[in-house]
Amino acid sequence: METMNLTGKAIQLDADGHLANRNDWNEDMARELAAQEGIPELTPQHWAVINFMRKVFEKEGDAPSIRRLTKESGVDTKALYQLFPKGPAKRAAKIAGLPKPKGCI
Repeated sequence: METMNLTGKAIQLDADGHLANRNDWNEDMARELAAQEGIPELTPQHWAVINFMRKVFEKEGDAPSIRRLTKESGVDTKALYQLFPKGPAKRAAKIAGLPKPKGCI
């Protein structure tokens, strides 16, 4: 397993580069992960998606698909791609400290 230094701690990553242990996640870490993904600031819309993803994962054990995000998070498809360019479900899951959604390539 790969290790990354986030918020001053060595954090284990899974094979996809997402946090291996979602309990290591916190909001400061999300900001660092976002910056690494080319997202300099997390806006309230970003947080709405991140918190929705974490809530779904907590309840169901898997991060929601892009389709479900657009239907249930309150953020439409166009906005999702603006917030999380080049793969919103995968990038949002990574920033949210979750594994890559099963439907993502």
